[in-house]
Amino acid sequence: MPEKNIFKKIIDKEIPADILYEDEQCLAFRDVAPQAPIHVLVIPKKEIASMDAIDHEDAELMAHLWLVIRDLARQLELDQGYRVVVNCGEQGGQTVDHLHFHLLGGRMLDWPPG
Repeated sequence: MPEKNIFKKIIDKEIPADILYEDEQCLAFRDVAPQAPIHVLVIPKKEIASMDAIDHEDAELMAHLWLVIRDLARQLELDQGYRVVVNCGEQGGQTVDHLHFHLLGGRMLDWPPG
């Protein structure tokens, strides 16, 4: 059995996280190495390795994740704007093999990002 990645350990409550939102489908928590004043990670509880691993059957879950992100942005008062980032694969900057969305805000975000 492969070793659990850090996000699975957070889902399973094996390691602590500053959780802002949780339901039966997903979890949102503050990033431990924030890149902006507000930096929240939103992850599905279903183990999906990356954007490339999303199946058609995951459509409702993906819609739910986007609505959670929108609601978190409102809750965190990011009314001046925010950015949502999804890294996919090594060259895309993905470091954990579990689909995750970065919600960033609270300052002016430069473009291009990287």
